[in-house]
Amino acid sequence: MPPHGYIHVLSLTENITEFEKAVHRQKISGNIDTPEGGFDAMLQAAVCESHIGWRKEAKRLLLVMTDQTSHLALDSKLAGIVVPNDGNCHLKNNVYVRSTSMEHPSLGQLSEKLIDNNINVIFAVQGKQFHWYKDLLPLLPGTIAGEIESKAANLNNLVVEAYQKLISEVKVQVENQIKGIYLNITAICPDGTRRPGTEGCRNVTSNDEVLFNVTVIMKNCDVAGGKSYAIIKPIGFNETTKIHIHRNCSCQCDEIRGPKRKCVDETLLDSKCFQCDENKCHFDDDQVPSESCKSHKDQPFCSGRGVCICGRCLCHKTKLGKVYGKYCEKDDFSCPYHQGNLCAGHGECEAGRCQCFSGWEGDRCQCPSTSAQHCVNPKGQVCSGRGTCVCGKCECSDPRSIGRFCEHCPTCHIGCSENWNCVQCLHPHNLSQAILNRCKSSCAFMEQHYVDQTSECFSSPSYMRIFFIIFIVTFLIGLLKVLIIRQVILQWNSNKMKSSADYRVSASKKDKSILQSVCTRAVTYRREKPEEIKMDISKLNTHETFRCNF
Repeated sequence: MPPHGYIHVLSLTENITEFEKAVHRQKISGNIDTPEGGFDAMLQAAVCESHIGWRKEAKRLLLVMTDQTSHLALDSKLAGIVVPNDGNCHLKNNVYVRSTSMEHPSLGQLSEKLIDNNINVIFAVQGKQFHWYKDLLPLLPGTIAGEIESKAANLNNLVVEAYQKLISEVKVQVENQIKGIYLNITAICPDGTRRPGTEGCRNVTSNDEVLFNVTVIMKNCDVAGGKSYAIIKPIGFNETTKIHIHRNCSCQCDEIRGPKRKCVDETLLDSKCFQCDENKCHFDDDQVPSESCKSHKDQPFCSGRGVCICGRCLCHKTKLGKVYGKYCEKDDFSCPYHQGNLCAGHGECEAGRCQCFSGWEGDRCQCPSTSAQHCVNPKGQVCSGRGTCVCGKCECSDPRSIGRFCEHCPTCHIGCSENWNCVQCLHPHNLSQAILNRCKSSCAFMEQHYVDQTSECFSSPSYMRIFFIIFIVTFLIGLLKVLIIRQVILQWNSNKMKSSADYRVSASKKDKSILQSVCTRAVTYRREKPEEIKMDISKLNTHETFRCNF
C-alpha cells in the first residue's frame, strides 16, 4: 500500500464484530521518511466530530499506537510546503487531502484542539521512541504515555491504567484571556493541599470533591472598560464556567448616592471594619479601585492580595497567616525562617523578603549590624576588598582568596604592590618619625619569612645566540631529511633495475635463423600520380643479402 495521510476507516460504533473486521482489513503502509503523520491524524480525529461520531455527553478518549516519532510544524518546509495548518477538518471521502499542501500542526495548536473538543489522549508507544512522547506530555494537557510490549500483549492493561489515571486528575485551564485581567486559580485538593489550578489535584476518586479558588485581578486601567468574560474549563470534561467581568476605572466616592451599601465577605480583614453582622462587614458606599491602592504603577491593586475600596486596601484572609500593610504587601508566612522565627524575629516580611529592623541584617535578619566589625582587617579594609561580610564572617568573592579576612591570595600577583610600603620598615635606619608611626600601625601584622637568598641581578639572555642555535638545528634536521629521502629513492631505483634484469634474454639464446629485413626509401611528394612500386619480399636466410631495386 503506498504512503498516505490520515484515512478514516470506521466511525465509532457499538458493533464489535464490524470493528474487528475493519481492523483485519487494514494493510500496513511504509513511510517515505521515519517520522509519521500522527499529529495530523490526531488533529483531524479531534475536529472532524461528525465523521468520527463523538457524543457530546461522553468522555472522549483517543488511543494513538505508534513506534516512531511524528512530524511537527515546520518539518514540511523541506518539501516546499509553507501554508500553515488551519486546524480545520479536511476529510474528503474519509481521506485527509491536505497532506501535501498544508503544514503539520504545532504542539500548541494540537493541544488547543484537544482541549476544545474535550479529548484525552493515550500514547501507546513501542520501542525507543517512548521517551520522545513522554517528554511532550507537559505540552499536551490531558495526555498520558505508556510503553507497549511486543505484539501489544499489555495493551489492555495499559489502556485501563491510563484511563484510571486520567480520570483521577482534575485540572482547569483559562480560555478567552482578557487583556489587563489576571486570573489566579488555586486548586484545593481533597487532602487539604493547595496547588495551582493548572497543575490540579491527583489521585481523586469519584466521591471526592475538588474546590477551585479563583481570584480576578485587574492589573491596570489603561485598557477600555466595559463588559467582558473569561472561561474556566476543566480539562477532559464537557463543562465550562463563564466569568462575566465589568470594569469601571472611575472612582465615584464623592457623588451623592442613595442608601446603597457594599457588603464585603469574611475573606477580608481590616481593623476598621464596622457594622459587622454574621461575620460580614458592611460599608456605606460602592467603591471601585483607584491608583492609590498600588505601590507602583505596574503593580496590581493591593499587591493582588486584597480589594481596593475607594483608595484603601482591605487584605484577604488566608489560612497560611496574616496579610497586612498599606498595599497588602506584607505577610507573616512567605519569608525565610531562622531558628523557627520568621525573619529571625528581627524584621518584617514584605514581598517574600525580610525587611530587617535597625541593627540587624542578613537575608533572614539573623545577624547584628555590629557583626561587620569582625570583618575589618588591620588595614581597615572589609574582607581585604576581596569579599563581603556575612554575619561577622568574610565570604570571599575571589575563589583564589583564603584566610579570615580573605587576605591570602598566592596567585593574585599583587602581594608586592600591596606590601611595598612595608618593605622599608624592615630597615628603619634614616626613616622619619611619620613613616615609623605608619609602620607600627599598618605593617605590624606582617610576618617575615626568608625563603632564599637570590641575587637581584640576572644576566639577560643572548637573543643572537639563541637564534643561531635554532637556525643550525633546523638546518641540520632539514639536511638529514633530504639525505634520507635521497637514499630511499636510490635504493628503490636499484631494486627496480635489478628486478628488470631478470627478464632480459641474452643474444646467444636468440633464434638467428630469421632476421628482420628492413628497407627504407625517401619519397618526394609530387602533384602528379606517384609511381607505383611493387615489392615482393620473401623470407631470407641468414647468409643471403637483401637488395632493394627501384
